[in-house]
Amino acid sequence: MSRKPKVVRTVFALRRAIADLRQRKATLALVPTMGALHEGHLSLVRLAKQHARRVLVSIFVNPAQFAPSEDLGSYPRTWAADLAKLADEGVDLIWYPTSDIMYPEGFATRIVPEGPAVVGLEDRFRPHFFGGVATVVGKLFGQCRPDFAIFGEKDFQQLRVVTRLAKDLDLGIQIVSGRIMRESDGLAMSSRNVYLSPENRRIAPTLYSAMRAASRQIRAGEPITTALAAGAQTITTAGFELDYFELRHAKTLEPVNSLHDGPLRILTAARLGTTRLIDNLAVWASRRKTLQSSPRSRSSRRMASGIAATAPAVAAPRSAGAASLVR
Repeated sequence: MSRKPKVVRTVFALRRAIADLRQRKATLALVPTMGALHEGHLSLVRLAKQHARRVLVSIFVNPAQFAPSEDLGSYPRTWAADLAKLADEGVDLIWYPTSDIMYPEGFATRIVPEGPAVVGLEDRFRPHFFGGVATVVGKLFGQCRPDFAIFGEKDFQQLRVVTRLAKDLDLGIQIVSGRIMRESDGLAMSSRNVYLSPENRRIAPTLYSAMRAASRQIRAGEPITTALAAGAQTITTAGFELDYFELRHAKTLEPVNSLHDGPLRILTAARLGTTRLIDNLAVWASRRKTLQSSPRSRSSRRMASGIAATAPAVAAPRSAGAASLVR
């Protein structure tokens, strides 16, 4: 029978529990979530255990990142199932605060991030979102003081915002990213997938297939605008209301003009029925093309000889990782 993790609901109890966990200088990893846990979240817990001796999971549906028209009231809440799953994973501690604990009467401080938070992706459609995320993450980091914090790549812009926040504020916390966990048909795992009707669930993997097709076209030398337009058309034809389908620099999230502008990522968001889905995919330049696009020494030309133009595996279904704080 799995040992139930300790559950704490006040900051005082949290800090006492963390002090107990840190005896003998044990390292601590935090996995922030909003509950409704699925295999993607659990893969982040397993990743946390690879980095630290002790693992703390937070469960808090953060009202500060929801607009009035969004699904705060209906967001899935599955506490009993979440507790059982975290017990099976051997989590040490669960931080399960209420809104009154996180935002007590008189709370008046907010973190307003810039940089990757204002690049015209999620921020263009949800301008409230990253201020709410940055504020709650700042609170979680201050409350828990972990050595590592684990975030999924599915919320890729969020990952970049949180990484920038930890670096800019000199928090001494290493942000670790977990790869996207997918269903067998390619749909990125998300707590919000339960909203999909059977018909929309059948259509939903089109996001992933459109990104893969665009990635292949870009890597084959097709103009970026052509590949992105084709992907957007595929998504809208399937019945989605598309917000964006863009290729960006994977570190800065700034727009790019070439396959060789740096590590690249396709990012997309679209609404299917009442459910808004987001996803992303790395786009890798082939090694041959990368070598040919820059000045090469004689030794590098020898290294390139005979190398096939292949890319690393592209987020295969059920590979690893998932969204953490938001999805």
